[in-house]
Amino acid sequence: MKKIAKENYILSMSPKNKPVETVLSEETILFETYDCFSNEMKSEDDLFHTVGWDKINPATGPLFVEDARLGDTLKVDILDIQIANQGAMSITPEMGALAGSFTDEKTKIIPINDGKAIFNETLHLPIKPMIGVIGTAPLDEDVPTGTPKDHGGNMDCKRIGIGSSLYLPVNVEGALLAMGDVHAVMGDGEVVICGLEIAAEITVKVSVIKGQPYPLPFLADDKHVMTIASRETLDEASKQATKHMHTFLVNVLKMEAHEAAMFLSVGADLKICQIVDPFMTSRMELPVWVLDKYGYQLL
Repeated sequence: MKKIAKENYILSMSPKNKPVETVLSEETILFETYDCFSNEMKSEDDLFHTVGWDKINPATGPLFVEDARLGDTLKVDILDIQIANQGAMSITPEMGALAGSFTDEKTKIIPINDGKAIFNETLHLPIKPMIGVIGTAPLDEDVPTGTPKDHGGNMDCKRIGIGSSLYLPVNVEGALLAMGDVHAVMGDGEVVICGLEIAAEITVKVSVIKGQPYPLPFLADDKHVMTIASRETLDEASKQATKHMHTFLVNVLKMEAHEAAMFLSVGADLKICQIVDPFMTSRMELPVWVLDKYGYQLL
């Protein structure tokens, strides 16, 4: 199995990036990743401002996938995420949903022990590793790895974890897949701009699907299929994620349009992924049993 070392990273997803490795469709590869602080928050004396923005959210890659062409879909099966033995969190006074609530910065180092994040003496959280930044190259722009858009990027969706499959657009030849910003555990919203940030090794299988049968980005796990959207406001992101799921019901499951819209109000859930990045991200979750009832299997 091929491996991309963490030293091969980008800070912007761009069609101009040069690939650092090449694989065939259906091949498995390991991405070694820095945490979002480039592994520089080693103690509680290390504060956010000392890292510098040029070291925030490095994404390992990009990977060139053979036979991926403009207009195709790249399916990324997340097979495993192995995390380091400690992670970091940081609060800054001017950032996040609680901006203005603090007067000074604070860093917290959180060890991982026996499958749990030891938040403090009282609170031990079961780890649930997920990928914050994962995406392909945009068509005609350079997008910082800290910003989510339709190509993926810093979506900070906690469902992008082990056992899930993420479908992304192929905007340039080879797709140019990159990923990083793993969290050992994170809550929906990521309200103070970080989850439990941690270095990791991510094993994925990449597959090329000809054409784009689903509204993208599109995510599936054993319980839900999800449409993900990132926009300037949370309202816009939420409406776009809803429109994408409606499109899926109508175009893929062949539901009548009015019926599909009504079903979204009673049988699906609109969730917040994050509210702290340059663009906000929402997801619409549809139970997989709905697909089963219509006899549909995902590609």
